[in-house]
Amino acid sequence: MAISDTLILTAVVLIGLLSILSTYATADDSTKSILSQLSALQSKSPAGVIHLTDDLLRRITSIPAPRPFHSLVFFDARHLHSNPELPLPILKKEFSLVSSSFKSNNPNLKSQLYFFEIEFQESQASFAQFGVNTLPHLRLLPPSAADLKADSIRMDAGDFSRFAESLSEFIKSTTNFSVGPIDRPPVLSKLQIAILTVIFLISAAYFIKKLISGNSFLHDKTSWIAGAIVVYFFSVSGVMFNIIRGAPMFMVDRKDPSNIVYFYQGSGMQLGTEGFSVGFLYTFVGLLLAFVTHVLVKLRNTAAQRLSMLFVLFVSFWAVRNVILLDNWKTGYQIHGYWPSSWN
Repeated sequence: MAISDTLILTAVVLIGLLSILSTYATADDSTKSILSQLSALQSKSPAGVIHLTDDLLRRITSIPAPRPFHSLVFFDARHLHSNPELPLPILKKEFSLVSSSFKSNNPNLKSQLYFFEIEFQESQASFAQFGVNTLPHLRLLPPSAADLKADSIRMDAGDFSRFAESLSEFIKSTTNFSVGPIDRPPVLSKLQIAILTVIFLISAAYFIKKLISGNSFLHDKTSWIAGAIVVYFFSVSGVMFNIIRGAPMFMVDRKDPSNIVYFYQGSGMQLGTEGFSVGFLYTFVGLLLAFVTHVLVKLRNTAAQRLSMLFVLFVSFWAVRNVILLDNWKTGYQIHGYWPSSWN
């Protein structure tokens, strides 16, 4: 009887072990199947971005943690592509650019970080699982994540202004993978460069002929005036600063991603719109000053001179006052006039 009980116990243990081994083998086969599918989808995409659906997401989350890869998900909505306040098409293009750069710079790591894009109208259930209710939105799903909303890492909304570079830094800080240099496509194709070269050579020959005959735009004072205005505008608007520092024209509001910020409060950062606004006001004042010194002095009508001068003073005061108010608001330093004590 004891031998029979021992045999039964042994059989039960063996069946349990076989069941566990069978479960692990099935899970391992399922993981290999999903990884094979993801690799195939990644290879078919020119930029390496995989189109994520509700069904594919369910299969990915069915892999027991820790998974052998990270998932980076860009949330998109095609019906909002026409909204100028949400630059989703531009961000989606930048996302693909980072994906292709990572794929080309890290051929051995491409199976450890997958780039996904998911569309709202096709996969509303997945949006709800992640808890996404505002766009633009991007999340990283770590290998150990069990809950899509609680365990995923969201990219800061304020980083969408320099999306490709910020995304590269985000990947480095969260996964320890380096994207490498961003491989941006050339602005002009070889055909466009060839056409522009031919146009330039023809124009150069025509210009040299005009220059020799003394009939070029360099002999026209209007061209020099226009050039001086452009140089003055560049000098007072900080355009060169924007180009060198790569300052954006605007940025997404960190508190409300649906809003666009054109004027940033704080001396540590300047947006392109701020420089252009100040440059326009200063240029307008400079043109008014040129009008006073070169045109207004030639008027013989004293009443017209006085009215014009009052108008110039009023507009100039308004323009300079707005520049000072903007500086006060931006830096926190108060600039004010010091009146004679007898005026108080």
